[in-house]
Amino acid sequence: MLTLTRRLALAAAVATLAAFPAIAADKPLKIGVSAGPYGDILRETAKLAAAEGLQAEIIEFTEWTQINEALQAGEIDANNFQHEPYLDNQKKLRGYKIVPIANSIVVPTGLYSAKAATVDAIPSGAKVGIPNDPTNSARALFLLQQAGLIKLKPDTGIDATAADIVENPKKLSLLELDAAQLPRSLNDLGAAVITLNYAVLAKLDPKKSLALEGAESRWTLIWAAREDRKDDPRIRRFVELYRSPEIKQFILTKFDGTILPTW
Repeated sequence: MLTLTRRLALAAAVATLAAFPAIAADKPLKIGVSAGPYGDILRETAKLAAAEGLQAEIIEFTEWTQINEALQAGEIDANNFQHEPYLDNQKKLRGYKIVPIANSIVVPTGLYSAKAATVDAIPSGAKVGIPNDPTNSARALFLLQQAGLIKLKPDTGIDATAADIVENPKKLSLLELDAAQLPRSLNDLGAAVITLNYAVLAKLDPKKSLALEGAESRWTLIWAAREDRKDDPRIRRFVELYRSPEIKQFILTKFDGTILPTW
């Protein structure tokens, strides 16, 4: 049974869509997401949307770079997989006309090891894998600093590189690898910084990571749409449903605190 709040929201959504008949077509919204747990949240949101007559198709990509490319080309309507520093970098490199439209979730990046049970057990001179795209490599450096393995210059920002490391007491060797390759490389590394979606796909338990980002992470995921579609009422309504109490509870229950809602 729909609650009074949900009935009022449904009525408002119907009225909004009626005002935009060209946009409220019978084609489902296409939402792009990277492979892994994010898609579960979107599919749960799609169930709420379907109850309002708003159909959505969740499309998972195995390669991150393809998701913004598909959005720019109009093959999907919105995406939910990236943080804003990553989007900014992609826009600079590729000239995308894509904008953030709402905050999503914090998906903590973690430090994992197949050999060391604690940070202190990582041996001197060990090879540590980090993602090779600029924004996630910077994120990895901040996690390594949080873990006490390195120290960055005091004024280092989210564009950090290895050149910003001022202390590396264990003389760790940082290896930049494709993010999807990092879980498969764990046996050859002392440790690796792995984003949660790839960690889950590899059946790594974030709660057993050697270090994990907290809710204060500067790398909050965002909803993104093409600039000319940012006010599309169907996209906006789907995002509202995503940021609902029902989906928040779904996230907290299903992921047991390893994915953190921002609302």
